[in-house]
Amino acid sequence: MATLTAAFGTSHSIMLTSRKKDWQYGFKEVDPKNPHYFDREGNHRTYDELLAVAPIDAEAMVTPERMAERFDAADAAMNELRDRIAAADLDVLLVAGDDQTELFRLSNMPAIAIYYGETIRNAKREDLNEEDSWYRHARAQRQEPDGDVHYPVDSELAEWLIRRLSDREFDITAMAGLEEGQFEGHAFSFPHRRYLSHARLPIVPIMVNTFDPPNQPTAKRCVALGRALRELVKEYPKDLRVGIMASGGLSHFVVDEAFDHRLIEAFRNSDLDYLASIDPKRLKAGSSEIRNWIVVAAATTDLELDWAEYVPGYRTPALTGTGLCFASWKPSR
Repeated sequence: MATLTAAFGTSHSIMLTSRKKDWQYGFKEVDPKNPHYFDREGNHRTYDELLAVAPIDAEAMVTPERMAERFDAADAAMNELRDRIAAADLDVLLVAGDDQTELFRLSNMPAIAIYYGETIRNAKREDLNEEDSWYRHARAQRQEPDGDVHYPVDSELAEWLIRRLSDREFDITAMAGLEEGQFEGHAFSFPHRRYLSHARLPIVPIMVNTFDPPNQPTAKRCVALGRALRELVKEYPKDLRVGIMASGGLSHFVVDEAFDHRLIEAFRNSDLDYLASIDPKRLKAGSSEIRNWIVVAAATTDLELDWAEYVPGYRTPALTGTGLCFASWKPSR
């Protein structure tokens, strides 16, 4: 029988494929143009409105020196997570991530989809010039330097999960492959490039519509999905060491440190009641990706959170940015 032996969580922000100098000087150019800002009550806010209510010491929080420190902390955390994934010696990794109109469009956006093709393609990165923006260079780091790569998928397990989840009355969109010109979204290409580029570890892509209204799963439904995945892994008849990873989050595009630390506490304590009760107003814009972590937290109640690193990724004096988090779970003692 299969065993869920490890779990992981990672942010996948564009910050994490950017260079240190981009952290220090690039973000202040683009953040004032971002239309996706919401306050803690779920109200839309402009950059100028956020800047007007920022604390008096906000500018000191985003000096080049402070930004460099955060860059180094995030880079060290990603290296640690890469090593922990390798040490887990897995046979397959389930990855819960979102698709932001990469494979799907608003004309047809499933709430939950599972990919069960034999491989999933990540594309060769586009050719860029030194004059191209830092953002285009950072985005390109999610793609492949030398040509398309077809990463392995445990298609047998994926198809089995689709059927068994459907039997449990989950409405699952089944994806047997990619259309011409398509490649995996950033929630999956980032883990492949940053953590798995030197491994041939099969994954099962589980795509949760976190971002696009009106059919995002509730936090309660994400808990139910994680619980079902935990139970189904135990039922799978093959002898496999299975891992699961959350890709995305935490709070953004406005950093909410208090909320992020409350989430990490809930992950550590398997506080599924709290996670299931999170108001959808707290899960807007980039913070919507917290749903992927809720799925993983609900799948890991037989494990324990043994390591977590949190970097408050402030980017501007308006305290825009991303709550960057990296975590791993291991079997309970």
